Amino acid sequence: MCHHVSPCPDAASDDRDLAAVVSSHPEQGWNLLCNGVVLFDDDGELLPDGRAVAHHRDFVPVLAAAG
Repeated sequence: MCHHVSPCPDAASDDRDLAAVVSSHPEQGWNLLCNGVVLFDDDGELLPDGRAVAHHRDFVPVLAAAG
């Protein structure tokens, strides 16, 4: 599916969400990646074969230093 000079990660790989965005819909909270993955703002994913991947990254909040 990807036709870039440096190919994007395949939809089956662990780093699939690093693929290039081909269609962005921030008002709806999702992006379509060139490997066919739909990446949602909450970090969930919908794979091209129809499988859903729930939120899978833990974010550590950055606290402002008191000063």
